[in-house]
Amino acid sequence: MKVRAAILEDMGRSPPYATSRPLTIQEIDIAPPGPGEVLVRIAAAGLCHSDLSVIDGSRPRPTPMALGHEASGVVAALGTGVDDLSIGDHVVLVFVPSCGHCLPCATGRPALCEPAAAANGAGTLLSGEKRISRNGTPINHHMGVSAFADHAVVSRRSLVRIDKDIPLEHAALFGCAVLTGVGAVINTAQISAGSTVAIVGLGGVGLSALLGAVACGADRVAAIDLDAGKLAVARQLGATETFESGSADAIANIRDASNGGYDTVIELAGSAKALELAYAVTKRGGTTVTGGLPAPSAMLQIPAVSLVAEERTLKGSYIGTCVPARDLPRYLNLFRRGRLPVDRLLTDQINLDDVNAGFDRLREGKAIRQVVRFS
Repeated sequence: MKVRAAILEDMGRSPPYATSRPLTIQEIDIAPPGPGEVLVRIAAAGLCHSDLSVIDGSRPRPTPMALGHEASGVVAALGTGVDDLSIGDHVVLVFVPSCGHCLPCATGRPALCEPAAAANGAGTLLSGEKRISRNGTPINHHMGVSAFADHAVVSRRSLVRIDKDIPLEHAALFGCAVLTGVGAVINTAQISAGSTVAIVGLGGVGLSALLGAVACGADRVAAIDLDAGKLAVARQLGATETFESGSADAIANIRDASNGGYDTVIELAGSAKALELAYAVTKRGGTTVTGGLPAPSAMLQIPAVSLVAEERTLKGSYIGTCVPARDLPRYLNLFRRGRLPVDRLLTDQINLDDVNAGFDRLREGKAIRQVVRFS
């Protein structure tokens, strides 16, 4: 079967990407789904900083690669052994499939699935196979999804079925931005009503976390970012206070305004400097959560003694510490009830041919969440 897909031939091309075109739109071959796999007709695929970090080379992946990891779609064909989905079902694609058998999966932590991590790093599906190729030469999968294409073959364990009344352009955001951001609030930080929370980094994931903190009933929800426009959006979404993080006295100003810091500070900027700021504005006895993905070479410097003397907690959060089959339906129900207005994060719907320009907007901070829409 032939499909149109955005292929990353190599990493590290210089922006603007509308000119250098790191992603080329090509017709490639996709094999039928193998055992335990599903062919999905992609409806919408979000542009995320995790994609951008592969494009710019800060998080290396094997190339050539069919990019895209946040998406929704419709089941088009089933491989052998898949008996709990039907053709026509609506699904959200999840970029960490869970094998269900390794120790992390068996202990309720599928985000840390060991076979999935190995497969994602190798550019394969969970089975270890590659189902996409060009002129007979295999192309690497991105996070087992490769959603910047009109169809994708994925592991059944990369899919969560959803109700058909959810608009697919909104459902796509739940596969990464919402699972990661809202999950960091609910699962990792375990925010309680009446607590004080700050979110550092206001992209699609950070603003999802802000929505999650508001939904949890936090008494104060601060938004911290370099961009004044994103701070304005945060206020519209329920932030009780906002701070620009670029000034030399930003930490002092935030600590003064919060009477020594916030109970919980969640960093979602993907920057070691942002994480240092998040730690600095966490109160004594408080918790700092990081769900951003800085470059592997980035190092964090904090006062080591503060972990003991101030009883601090520093926690990582990958894909929101989520169990997707459990959490995605919960978050979608909150969306349905108006308590998690994820649709307000969607700033642009673009065609596949415009994907490079879309990543320029993302890199420049001119968009919160964009999705590629497929007919």
